[in-house]
Amino acid sequence: MTGDYGRIRALFDLASDLPEEERSSFLQRECVNDPNMRLRVERLLAADGERIDIIGHDIRRSIDGDIDERFGEYRLIKCVGHGGMGDVWLAEQDPPLQRLVAIKVIKPGLDTRQVIARFELERQTLAKLGHPGIAQVFDAGATASGRPYFVMEFVDGLSIADYCDQHCLNIRERLQLFRTVCDAVSHAHRKAIIHRDLKPANILVVEENGRPFPKIIDFGIAKATSEHTRNVTALTMVGHAAGTPAYMSPEQHNPGGGDAVDTRTDVFGLGVVLYELLTGQLPYTAEATADSYRGSSSERFIRPSTAIARTKDRASLAAARRTDISKLASSLSGDLDCILRKALEFEMDRRYDSIDSFSRDIDNHLCARPIAARPPSWTYVAMRFMRRHRLAVAASALLLVSVAIGLG
Repeated sequence: MTGDYGRIRALFDLASDLPEEERSSFLQRECVNDPNMRLRVERLLAADGERIDIIGHDIRRSIDGDIDERFGEYRLIKCVGHGGMGDVWLAEQDPPLQRLVAIKVIKPGLDTRQVIARFELERQTLAKLGHPGIAQVFDAGATASGRPYFVMEFVDGLSIADYCDQHCLNIRERLQLFRTVCDAVSHAHRKAIIHRDLKPANILVVEENGRPFPKIIDFGIAKATSEHTRNVTALTMVGHAAGTPAYMSPEQHNPGGGDAVDTRTDVFGLGVVLYELLTGQLPYTAEATADSYRGSSSERFIRPSTAIARTKDRASLAAARRTDISKLASSLSGDLDCILRKALEFEMDRRYDSIDSFSRDIDNHLCARPIAARPPSWTYVAMRFMRRHRLAVAASALLLVSVAIGLG
């Protein structure tokens, strides 16, 4: 019975960190042979949801006695998100700026030393990252009772997966948008910050001047690799596997094993995101990556070009990418199969060594140059050359034919 409780508690902790729309599929995978356990976890989640609603209502009515529902110069409007340690509120800043912002504040009753340290680390992390593709921090403070909060850019956008599907972006457009995400993650890595929870829900797309622009949010479980913040990261994460199960790399399934995580962990996370953008499905189950870390399972990678053939509604999948299923399979086979295979390697040493290397291969594919993830055979290199210089090759071929005819 104790073992059952431990399993239920572990599943509850993992599911409660997921968006509500992802919880059902997660529990279905994890409890496929134990429907009773799934029911018990769902009851706990329902009860937790009621508690969160009560807390949120209490905050709006009487947070630190602030009847006007204000944090200094910011007026709270509504709660727009719940995290493991804090709530995110939409608020309006007083004139002259009078802009909409997002305020993240620690939940009442959770202001322990460890949670405050982790919360402060997230604020410091975001303050270090000055990139247009990452939500920015504007201000910070504390409530009357001492609970810290910080004010950040409010990103009113769709998740990258929803945006791509709703706007029917084709494969090339999805790859170009994804490369913009890579630029932002690469900036974080240069600042010695690893996100560790890259997924579509944490990559929101807004439109600027009529063009899509992605912004990365939620650095709540980011890992600092610089020496001065490493102690805080270790303090807050010991004993917990950080991340969203379906997007976690194998090394993240080691509770407390933060030392095994490096920038290649974000390569894996972005690989899962790209696989989903191209195929509409995930490359692995959470169990497959967890089992791989424990050494009890072999890798089960399905090439993107093969995965789409297994989709039930293939016509809708292709239509959302402005093509038909045969052309979609053709556009994914070859380079993209190899690129994703390398990004999603279970062994870290076999993945791309950096986000920049990953992004460079995508750019090479878009420009018809040879990619690093594919063996450089003479035939492959020649085919890439001919694709890049189609007009010159065609003109040269025509000239050779003309000379041959003349000689004949």
